[in-house]
Amino acid sequence: MAYNNAWANYRLLRACNALSQDDFVATRTSFFPSIKATLNHNLTVDWYYLDAMERSDRNEPVNEAAWQFFDPEEPFETCQELQIAQQKTDQRLIEFCKTLTDTKLDHSVNVPRQDGIYIEPLSRLLNHLFQHQIHHRGQVHAMLSGTLIEPPQLDEFFCISDTKLRENDFRQLGFSEAEIWGITPHTPHPTPHLR
Repeated sequence: MAYNNAWANYRLLRACNALSQDDFVATRTSFFPSIKATLNHNLTVDWYYLDAMERSDRNEPVNEAAWQFFDPEEPFETCQELQIAQQKTDQRLIEFCKTLTDTKLDHSVNVPRQDGIYIEPLSRLLNHLFQHQIHHRGQVHAMLSGTLIEPPQLDEFFCISDTKLRENDFRQLGFSEAEIWGITPHTPHPTPHLR
């Protein structure tokens, strides 16, 4: 999921980078009022949760200044700046996930909230973080439909039959099928329908 997250962000932000600055910041209909605002939100929430997970993993106290991740609310003005920061954060999440074991996934994470500290199992917090990204990427995907830039496919990651469709992106990202899946998948040939 961490690799999928990085790949989907790469594809979406590459498309958004083709927007003019005016289109990037333009007011649109969605939960957040622009592509810029939505992508900045996704990134700052990544910083917030990843910080909590890393601190818990290192047995460090809760970050009492965690709200600084949201000040300013939109730290990046351009898509290019945001893309660089998102790729660094995505790689940080991948490296964190590489250290996980079944036992670690059961560990608790102390999450600072405005009304106190919430304790969440790491496995659930990771699922929440991935779902949060998917949710807002979908909104940006829909907003792109109102521009001259075609929204990219974001669902060609898990199936072996889609391997060829992600080859160029993986080359750019430095990913390999073997690194992600532990094997080098072959592309299956379609089988005829049995009657």
